[in-house]
Order: sequence, then C-alpha cells, then structure tokens
Amino acid sequence: MGYSQLTPRNSNFWNQVYFGGNLGLGFGNNSFNASISPSAIYQATEQFGVGMGINFNYAKFRDAKLVAYGGSVLSLFNPIPALQLSAELEQLKVYRELELDGGNLEENYWSPALFLGIGYGNRNVTVGIRYNVLHDQQKSIYADAFMPFVRVYF
Repeated sequence: MGYSQLTPRNSNFWNQVYFGGNLGLGFGNNSFNASISPSAIYQATEQFGVGMGINFNYAKFRDAKLVAYGGSVLSLFNPIPALQLSAELEQLKVYRELELDGGNLEENYWSPALFLGIGYGNRNVTVGIRYNVLHDQQKSIYADAFMPFVRVYF
C-alpha cells in the first residue's frame, strides 16, 4: 500500500495576497511625528481577508520623545462590496521620555490596542473610522480612541 501527498502545481496563494499599509507624517508648533506600518492581507474569500503588519512610530513634542514599535493582526470582512468591517489587534512596545527640570522621566511599557472599524470603498482603497476598545488615555500613543483611516492595498 502506498501513500502520496498531492500538491497543486499552480498555487493561487500569492495571487490572493495584497500589500499595503499606512504612512504618517506630522508637523506642528514644536512637534514632529512619523509612522510607517506596512502590512499584507490574504484574501481568503471574496468577503473575508486576514493579515498582519508591523508598526514603527516616532514623535517629539516639546520636551517629550516617544518611540513605539510592534505588530498587528488584522481581519477584514466585506458583507457587501462597498462596505468593509475590520478588527485589528495591535501590540506596541513604547519608550517615552519627558525632560523635566529635576531630571528625566522615562517609561518603558507594552501598549495593546483592539481596533474595530467600518469603512467604505473598493478592494484596493477603503476610507473609514475605527475605534480602540482598549484605549488608555495615559498609556496609548494615540490621542483619541476614534481614528479615521485610509487603507490602500495592491
């Protein structure tokens, strides 16, 4: 008796993978911030996609500096072609430093985020809003739990 493993000769896996992410740059009065978050999505079905990403953020506001990096897992669901629902679990390692007259205050901690979002668009570009259900005003690197987004995948 013999056994064999059948392997498809032409795998469609890479034809269902889309690459994209986010770039951010901000300037203000005595402030600067930059972020880069590349990601990849595997479109498992016409309605459902799942993926992962990496994140890097740098910010300087007056006498404070912040560096955060980490990763995320993302799922996208399109109940109809123009409507996209999303869930993203993000985990960032955060280093914050605040320069004070009596010395520096340094913090080093993990900051989780769970974003639930809704957007409008097509397969490649989606515009919407997401909400961080784990938002912590003291520890989050994001100013607000609600955040607009633009997703672009190729």
